[in-house]
Amino acid sequence: MIWNWPNILTWLRIMAIPLIVVLFVFGGHNPENLADPIAGLLFAAAAITDSLDGYLARRLGQTTRLGTFLDKLMVAVALVLIVSRDASAVMVLTAAVIIGREIAISALREWMAGIGQRTAVAVSRIGKFKTIVQMVGLTMLLFRHSLLGLPIYLMGQWLTVLAAVLTLISMVLYLRAAWPHLSAQT
Repeated sequence: MIWNWPNILTWLRIMAIPLIVVLFVFGGHNPENLADPIAGLLFAAAAITDSLDGYLARRLGQTTRLGTFLDKLMVAVALVLIVSRDASAVMVLTAAVIIGREIAISALREWMAGIGQRTAVAVSRIGKFKTIVQMVGLTMLLFRHSLLGLPIYLMGQWLTVLAAVLTLISMVLYLRAAWPHLSAQT
């Protein structure tokens, strides 16, 4: 069934991505401009609906691959937007690690599914924690403005770097879990 709650939430996130891009790109760098905070809040709402979508999909037995792919797309788009304004070595390296890991693990999962071993690389607790840290960090980086005297952008940088470290750790764990199956196939 195409019109179920998980798919409706997924489609709302799909519609949010271009809006986030437009707000961020055309919002400018003016500190009084609210386009960046609105883009950040819209990203946060999309991240929250991602969690709700996943919960409902599992609970109702209505999982789809579209929702999983969309999470990766949202993260990649956010990282590209952020690096477009902050091409510092830390942000470029962080973006490359996160995007590279997503591509590698997606390929690994597809390959493992092809040999009937997809459950060997199921999402781990560290992967879930990484996703939370990553989504909060990216929200703060998109939001950009200080809030109540807190350096939101700097906090977002730290969280996103932490997410990149957790990304590498989770990738090693996934590869270790898949290794017996990978080495048996050669």
